[in-house]
Amino acid sequence: MTEFFAGIEQLALARWLKGSFIAYPIVNALHIMSIGALLTSVMLMDLRIWGAFRSLPQAAFVTLLRRVALGAFAGALVTGSLLFSVKAGTYAAMPIFLAKMTLIFLAGINFLAFMRFRRAKGGDAPAGGIALAVLSMLLWTSVLFAGRFIGFL
Repeated sequence: MTEFFAGIEQLALARWLKGSFIAYPIVNALHIMSIGALLTSVMLMDLRIWGAFRSLPQAAFVTLLRRVALGAFAGALVTGSLLFSVKAGTYAAMPIFLAKMTLIFLAGINFLAFMRFRRAKGGDAPAGGIALAVLSMLLWTSVLFAGRFIGFL
């Protein structure tokens, strides 16, 4: 497995990121922007499901924010993969990185569970949906904290 991660670090794009004075900071900033957009949209969506912003129609509000969240997640995935490529072996060996990946996986499962629950309940999110929204907020906040710890451990 070590050879696999070493191979990632030797990819031309990873070497370019390591060697460029400006590329890595730009990718890092884009990653932070993507995470900010993702967390903001997820939190607003979950708060609406929880009962906030009642003057806004839930279906339209959640649909819009879900699109923003998915786009932001895609941006975070691409930029995060680029950042990972620079020190793939180091990051892959870090328990906090593995915890972050596990939390993202659990947040994805929570999202799929919510989508299934929502379809089964006809679009609105009663008590079970609220529990999934609270779990979503906890999971994504934990992902944020785990990600910040990666740079300092």
